Amino acid sequence: MLAASPGAVAEDCCAMRDTTATTTVRPIVSAFSLGIGSEHLCDTYLTPLRYSGWGLQLGYERLQAMRFDPERWIMQLGGTLAAGATDNPAGNMTMWEIDLDVRWAMMRRFTVAPGLKLAFGGATGITLGALYNRRNGNNPISARAAWTLDATAMAAYNTRLSRLPITLRYQATMPLVGAFFAPDYGELYYEIYLGNHSGLAHCAWPGNYFKLSNLLTADLHFGATILRLGYSATIFSSKANEIVSRRVSHLFVIGVTTEWLSLRPRSSDLPKARVISALY
Repeated sequence: MLAASPGAVAEDCCAMRDTTATTTVRPIVSAFSLGIGSEHLCDTYLTPLRYSGWGLQLGYERLQAMRFDPERWIMQLGGTLAAGATDNPAGNMTMWEIDLDVRWAMMRRFTVAPGLKLAFGGATGITLGALYNRRNGNNPISARAAWTLDATAMAAYNTRLSRLPITLRYQATMPLVGAFFAPDYGELYYEIYLGNHSGLAHCAWPGNYFKLSNLLTADLHFGATILRLGYSATIFSSKANEIVSRRVSHLFVIGVTTEWLSLRPRSSDLPKARVISALY
């Protein structure tokens, strides 16, 4: 009997590992949504009255498991572009709103029961927007700007309705600290343009800058196409320099979600890949 050389044994072991090894792939969950519903606004820089009307929101979300520990860590990138038209109690004046919110989060997730996962983590985001009310003739615009560090939590449950796979999810996000823009009471933006820049930036914390964003969705898996139905609620309140700004919105959400992979051309890893989804 001939003994195998050490080099031959090493080659045989490598060949064995190659045939049994699996590649981890992290599909991207991508969602586009439309929200429509009611909105309530108040901004004492423009008017002491509360305005109520309709709100419209376009949203995008991307979820993916992290490369360094895909089973336990996920990342989320999302953004919303919102617009609204609200009327005063007399119905003879309209206040318009536009708001852009972009946010990135990283969460640690836990499997607590079959099909049920919880995730907790932090986020950071930028908010830019403006209100327009022509009744405030000297300065009809009230600008909004903020950068915050947030806490976020999510629960996702994968189940079935008869033979239809469904993913139920709830997520809440709230800023903890940051900075936001607010002029002095009665200060014109023209004065800021001329160089009066003192006292415009304020430290944000839940006592003077409160924002709670809630999202409840049901993803219905119709083959490769996933229909998203849900409800979005936002409660916002800020106070600085005796200026109080509030915004409350309730929106019905409908959207389309896809889950896709990014592979190298002519890759042979997929048949033996271990797929780790960030949500499903």
